[in-house]
Amino acid sequence: MSTGKTLVAVDWGTSSLRGARLSATGQILEEQSFGRGILSVPQGEFAAVFQACFAPWMDAASVCLISGMAGSRQGWAEAAYCPCPAGFGDLVEHLLWNPPGAPADRVAIVPGMRCTQDDVPDVMRGEEVQIFGALRLTGLQDGIFVLPGTHSKWARVQNGRIEAFRTFMTGEFYALFGRQSLLSKTVDADAPFDGAAFDEGAARAFEGRGLLHTAFGARTLGLLEGRTPAELGSYLSGLLIGEELRQALADSDAGEPALIGAPQLTGHYARALALRGRTSRSLHDQATWAGLHALAQQTKLL
Repeated sequence: MSTGKTLVAVDWGTSSLRGARLSATGQILEEQSFGRGILSVPQGEFAAVFQACFAPWMDAASVCLISGMAGSRQGWAEAAYCPCPAGFGDLVEHLLWNPPGAPADRVAIVPGMRCTQDDVPDVMRGEEVQIFGALRLTGLQDGIFVLPGTHSKWARVQNGRIEAFRTFMTGEFYALFGRQSLLSKTVDADAPFDGAAFDEGAARAFEGRGLLHTAFGARTLGLLEGRTPAELGSYLSGLLIGEELRQALADSDAGEPALIGAPQLTGHYARALALRGRTSRSLHDQATWAGLHALAQQTKLL
């Protein structure tokens, strides 16, 4: 394999755009990020933004792979979802090559994945790359992989293939409850983390009395028991993450979940899992670059 070959790996999300230039062996040579998420790019201007950000890297690159919301209907070009179960090879077969205006034959958008759970379709874009990257980094072939965030994903992997996954709108509900609902009058959604209040919220969720009832406590605990808005921010976070874990773990007996994402957020999930009596392992967010590198190797262009 020629050591001169390079990969431009791009994670183009809703609110951010970040990239890395990787060597043929997967070493990170450079990284950069921009505030140019897909919602900030008018239709028809994605190629221009891409060129402005990554043209110097593309001059010497063998291939560029783009994951995330760039492949959505609101993005650069819609890449049809790859159906589950699927592995590395299946994603490569579904790559969308040459989005409009891209350098010919060297740029592809990763398609994302779809499955059906509880008779309802589910989708993800970008998380599948992180999962495959985590498999590459850890050497695992089986397990439960959890990607906390605005729309948290719980994915089941067997024999190196994503079999199925479920989405939980935990982060979005926290933003809605804490900043736009009646609860915003008693909750400080931006306050520093309070471990004791978080633990209390998670434990309340584990009791299984239902979020539509327990969420109102984030108001009444402030009104009648003097809890501060800062405490109630962490309480609400624990309540929502605890509810997610309660539902997800009811359908999973697959040992130790692997948490993928930013350390602060994965740390909150690890804490709640420990309260539930479950151990976990955390993986850094470089899983995206490892996943895109593994996919690029499958294309034989790297």
